[in-house]
Amino acid sequence: MSSLYRSILNVQGGVDADAQAFITAASITDATQESAINTLVTDLKDYGVWTKMKAIYPFVGGTASSHKFNLKDPQDTDAAFRLVFNGGWTHSSNGALPNGTNGWAETFVKTGTDLALNSTHVSVYSRTDAIAASRIAIGNSYGAASFELSMGLKNSSSNTTHRNNTSSFSQVSNLDSRGFYIGNRNSSTQQKIIKNTTINTFNVNSIATTNSFTINISSALQSNGSGIRAYYDDKELAFSSIGDGLTDTEAANFYTAVQGFQTTLSRQI
Repeated sequence: MSSLYRSILNVQGGVDADAQAFITAASITDATQESAINTLVTDLKDYGVWTKMKAIYPFVGGTASSHKFNLKDPQDTDAAFRLVFNGGWTHSSNGALPNGTNGWAETFVKTGTDLALNSTHVSVYSRTDAIAASRIAIGNSYGAASFELSMGLKNSSSNTTHRNNTSSFSQVSNLDSRGFYIGNRNSSTQQKIIKNTTINTFNVNSIATTNSFTINISSALQSNGSGIRAYYDDKELAFSSIGDGLTDTEAANFYTAVQGFQTTLSRQI
């Protein structure tokens, strides 16, 4: 821990233990980054959102070795849902940028065992505005599977798409793929696409079962049974999370916390 950060914390009343565990694991030494992480953790706890998270990837520290850690459980293991980066990535103080051709990250979070039916969210904070067909920012599969969890930020029709069901995509017009996106489901009959503070609600079928695929960042598996990886995204990400479904109030507070985190790091959209 830096001496400046120590001085700040002495004034503010100390560092949160979960924040400190992440700071130590990710070898964060920059005072601004340390303070941003601590505030993010305490904000999420104050808002009652922390307990709903399975994995939080702040992409802070500027390297693959710091970006891989899960803020909720910063152990370097598959069971702790730390990321494994595959293919081409560029890591910087602004986040993690996949190359759009073979870059993706494995979270090890399984929809069938780690997440609840009808209560799931995934999120990404994108710093890139780009349009392309069939690119998945976060998801487990894409195509014609009986169940699919996926979110794409801006397809060839300038729509954000989200699916967390066994029937069809939900989509909403989106002219700029930068911002904080949440694909959310906390109901047996509805799913939501949330960008920053704008909430779009869609009626969907209830889910009786999911599948055993893991959730990936910046790609997904083809869901026709081939098991082929595809749909590589090209958006620079400054945050991502996976967890339980959120209420509208929790989603709004989540945005406030994440946007404050990005603003402290001078990389907000």
